[in-house]
Amino acid sequence: MLLLFPISSYQIGIKTFFSAQKPIRHIVNCQRSRQLIKSNDVDRKIAKKEHHLWNKRDSAASGQKALNLVRTVCGLPNEKEAIYRALDKWTAWETEFPVIAVAKALNILKQRKQWKRVIQVAKWMFGKGQGMTMGTFDTLLLAFDMDQRVDEAQSFWNMILHTHERSISRRLFSRMISIYAHHNMPHHIIEVFADMEELGVKPDEDTTRKVARAFKNVGETEKQQLVLNKYLSEWKYIHFNGERVRVRRKYSWNDD
Repeated sequence: MLLLFPISSYQIGIKTFFSAQKPIRHIVNCQRSRQLIKSNDVDRKIAKKEHHLWNKRDSAASGQKALNLVRTVCGLPNEKEAIYRALDKWTAWETEFPVIAVAKALNILKQRKQWKRVIQVAKWMFGKGQGMTMGTFDTLLLAFDMDQRVDEAQSFWNMILHTHERSISRRLFSRMISIYAHHNMPHHIIEVFADMEELGVKPDEDTTRKVARAFKNVGETEKQQLVLNKYLSEWKYIHFNGERVRVRRKYSWNDD
């Protein structure tokens, strides 16, 4: 026997209330999740904006500055005071020293073989306490060599040797040996080579041959052979029919 109870309006109201609350709670949850997603996106955007706290230097601007510097110094007479005055004027409104622009200008002057201007600009930069790198040292030594100023190159090399003894690169040693070889100064080549061995710097093949030739020129053929045996390997690589092939090296003492 089924008992039928009348459904009161109170029960209907409760059912309607709870059935209506479920989608509302779901909507609220969705709204909260959307707000969290939006807040996370905003945080990410802020983080991306605040990640780089430095201002990127404009490489094109430094290149234009370098060209302006080259045009300025090339249009001046060969006088130290005039060059330095123009360079000081060129940097008068700079908040920091334009090292990159000067380095590019030195490279342009080097390509144009304006050796006197290279020397003047490099000395001016060193006088400001800027740009003292192995690359700039190498450029200045090359300019001394090309301008036939071996005495200045030697004085500058001695300064480098005393102030940067443990950090001198092999390239810089090779540059100084090339300068002495260019001006036929074998005794100075041997002195630089002695500094290389003392500091544990291994010479490359071209430098090794110049050192061996210097020993030969001073009459020490035994040391010439020792240098070649120590620093030139038994094998060398050549290109044959478009391929890199390893062949046994043949020493030619007369050529060295």
